[in-house]
Order: sequence, then structure tokens, then C-alpha cells
Amino acid sequence: MQASRLVSILLLLQVHGQMTAGQLAAELEVSVRTIYRDLDGLAAAGVPLYAERGAAGGYRLVDGYRTRLTGLSADEAQALFLSGLEQPAAQLGLGTVLAAAQLKVMAALPPELRGRASRLRERFLLVAPGWFREDEEVVHLETVARGVWESRCLEVTYRGPDGPVARRLEPLGLVLKAGVWYLVARRDGALRTYRVSRIAAAACLDERFERPAPFDLVTHWSAAEATFEAGLRRVPVTVRVRVDALGALDYALGGISRPGLDAAGRGGPPSDGAGWTRLSFPVESLETAHDDLLRLGGRVEVLAPPELRDRLRATIAEMADRYRAPGEGTDRGAGRAGRARGAPGRSGPGRPAADDVGRAR
Repeated sequence: MQASRLVSILLLLQVHGQMTAGQLAAELEVSVRTIYRDLDGLAAAGVPLYAERGAAGGYRLVDGYRTRLTGLSADEAQALFLSGLEQPAAQLGLGTVLAAAQLKVMAALPPELRGRASRLRERFLLVAPGWFREDEEVVHLETVARGVWESRCLEVTYRGPDGPVARRLEPLGLVLKAGVWYLVARRDGALRTYRVSRIAAAACLDERFERPAPFDLVTHWSAAEATFEAGLRRVPVTVRVRVDALGALDYALGGISRPGLDAAGRGGPPSDGAGWTRLSFPVESLETAHDDLLRLGGRVEVLAPPELRDRLRATIAEMADRYRAPGEGTDRGAGRAGRARGAPGRSGPGRPAADDVGRAR
């Protein structure tokens, strides 16, 4: 354990240039006292490091010193090759760079670790996009990525919900979510999210900008995702569903019914004796709930809210009317009346519009 920590201290100092004992302790999750002891041990072993005193001080390696010791374990070697996504790297213009880096790492590994890393690549494949969807065309991704790397302002034309708009952005980070690239950027002092495939034109300017000091992409994206999802799931729905259709319900709703299932216990909600049970969960909107619940047909019954129940009744009546055999009586009025009360189509107002804020997801 100590040997691995000593290697980590060396690599941290090599990467960051200078770090305090407190920063090293926080990074390695040990006490400052332990770090001081490890630094003494490195110095005694001949590692050329020194301390700079003062408020801006810390520990540094002598300029030009670099260690070739990585202390790479078998699990770390495997994880390294598992983390490489060739397709996103290629979209960023880094495909050949990634291949060269993996080749160099493979060549530097001892034979036993090289074999384990090779077996991992033969047995695991990471595919970012979901089923039944083509990769998005991200023509300007390399330009956007250059702006992110070099902290240079971007001028883009963005396809918003009301047509193309010109934007001047300070690009802070790129996120690949379910096969879709998003740009997190600052505009007029506010953080915004843009879908890269909707950037119709992009130019990387000579003007540079200062990144906001406390900004952390992982923390920002996690908070933005939580806010986005919480904003969507705001309409409570109660249903009566067949116990043998609980899995289908969870699948149709994209997992949002799972909190209701978990609240009723890991074994699932109790049956009412007739093979049916009751569940409550939040949904994005009545329109999306209407479309999603129709997939389950007669295996689910909406109990609340009344508006959703009315919309489903109107849609089912209209479908029954449309599929009625020739010569049978019709009741088109019921379907029309239901539609007049607001039964939705696939493009109802509850569908999130794609613009230059979080709704672009």
C-alpha cells in the first residue's frame, strides 16, 4: 500500500508541478502526517524533490526530473483499455492519437499485464449510442473541441426552436451522453448547454477567455442532469397495473416507475388478489404519459389524474372506431369529442423543445 502511494505522490507532483502536503493528503485520502513521512522516504531514496516555503509554497520535483515508474497494476492496466472509446476519440480528431497511446502503453507493460489487457479488448466492447438510432452528425465537433482545449471563444450559428441564431460562446467542456455530444459554455455570464449536432456553423476565434476558477465539469453536469430530470417529472400519476406487467411498465416509462416499485418493497407491490396492483409515480407530462401507457394496452388502467384518464379513453374510442369492421356501427362523435377535450398527438406541447439551454437533451 505504501509503495503504491509513493508512486502516486511522484506522479501527482510530475503532473501538477507543485502541491502542498494538504493537497496530496486530500488526493490520496490519508493524513498530512502520513504524507510528510512518505515525502521523507522519497527524499531518502534519492528522489530530487524540495519544498518551497510561504503561502504559495509546496513540494516540487527538480525541473527536468521525470519518473518512468508507474506502478501499474493488473486491474489498472485492464481499466485503461476499458476506458478507451475509439468512436468518440475519432469524432474529436484523436483516433490515431488514442491508437498510438494504447500501443505505447501495451508495449511498456510486462508480458503478464499485456496479456490481460489484450484479453479485455477481446471480451468487452463499449457502445455509446442506444438502439435504433444513428450516430448524430457532428460536423463542427473538432472546432468546438479546439475552443475547449485552448480556452478560445467560439462564434457559432445554432439551430434553435425558432430558427438559426448567432451565439458568441466561451466553451468550457464537452460531454458525451448516450451517444450525443453536448457543449457546456458560458454566454453573457451564464452557463448553458448546447447540442453539438445543432451547431450549423462554428469558428474558433483568436480571443481567449479565463475559465471560471471553481468550475468543475463533472460536478456541473451532475447537477444539471438532476435539475433537468426533476423539472420534467412533475405530474403525479396513479395506475392500476397487472402484476405480470410491472416489468413492461418500467420499460415503457424508461425506469421512472421504479421508485414506486422500490417503495413497495423489492418483491414488487402486493397484488389485490386478482393479479392487479396500484402504483404512483411522477411523469414528465400528461402527453408523454398518454403515449407511453398506451403501449401496455389493457394491462394498465390509469386512476389519476382524471385528465389523463379522459385522454386515454378518447384515444381508445377513436382507435376502436377506426378499426371497426365495415358495416359495424360507428361512434365517431365520441372520438372527436375526446380529441376536442385535449387528447394529444405525438407532437403535443408537453414534448420538450430543443433549444440552447438544458432542454436540448
